[in-house]
Amino acid sequence: MSLFKKIFGSGDVSGEERATDNSDFLPENQLPIDELFTINFRKNGGKFIYCDSLSDVHEQFLNVLEENDWFECEVLCFEPKLHTLLDENRLTYNNPKNPKFLLATCESLVADEGSILFSSKQIKQNKPNELPDNMIIYATTSQMLANKTDCLRQIKKKYDKDYPTNITAIKYFEKAKEEDFLHYGSVAKNLYLLLLEDL
Repeated sequence: MSLFKKIFGSGDVSGEERATDNSDFLPENQLPIDELFTINFRKNGGKFIYCDSLSDVHEQFLNVLEENDWFECEVLCFEPKLHTLLDENRLTYNNPKNPKFLLATCESLVADEGSILFSSKQIKQNKPNELPDNMIIYATTSQMLANKTDCLRQIKKKYDKDYPTNITAIKYFEKAKEEDFLHYGSVAKNLYLLLLEDL
């Protein structure tokens, strides 16, 4: 007989003891990160648009503009790589006085809470309440990470020494029906996510 069996008894486990193995404190079978993000993002009120190519991103961007009648308006966009999307739709983005929406990328998509993580690379030093109420975010499936800890680790790895500042997440994408302490201080945004499959 082994030492462990002598100390802890025989290896026979009753059905009742097996049932306690499914405790609330044991981890459950986890959903894949993409499914978890999609479920939580939609629960938070975000509008999710899946794109399988860059031409699809351009087409879906145009659809969002049509849906909201955002043609010939001012847009807030700090990222030159996105200016082609704005130029081909004749949108003004140089020093906007009254922008209708923000067009930006993001650092990460946080699966466990369905939020979007930004830094100064996308939104400069603006706080969420200083940004337009409407947002169109362009992201890729490879930016989905399980939680904020993974996201911050990814930022540290990505930028090496030139760390961005103003790291913030936006989690709520529609006004809460009932304000509670969980929503205190948060800013709800009307957000469209153009998600490009890149894996």
